[in-house]
Amino acid sequence: MKRPGIITAFCVLGYLSVVITFPQVFSPAVKKLGVFMPALYGILVAANFMSCVGIWYFKQWGVRLYLISFFAKTLFFILTNQIGISFYMGLVFSVLFSVFLLRYYSRMNANL
Repeated sequence: MKRPGIITAFCVLGYLSVVITFPQVFSPAVKKLGVFMPALYGILVAANFMSCVGIWYFKQWGVRLYLISFFAKTLFFILTNQIGISFYMGLVFSVLFSVFLLRYYSRMNANL
């Protein structure tokens, strides 16, 4: 099936967000949170990237991985008290993206 235009637009925005958030893995603010926090945050950013790749190819595993990484990243930010305007903007973007993804989920390919 052909990928809808809205999913394409959200995937491009997702790739851009990964490019912007990846340098934050090495930032002093994340290093101050703890020894393993940069590694944990890096895993979350990598999961977000992999989910965008899966969604780009219109695969159901991409949606599942996106939802898991969304909830894990939200939990990470809440537990580390990193809540600000960028947190809320990312939350709104992720919820909108999730709504559109779940709308097209049944049309996506279930195979790897």
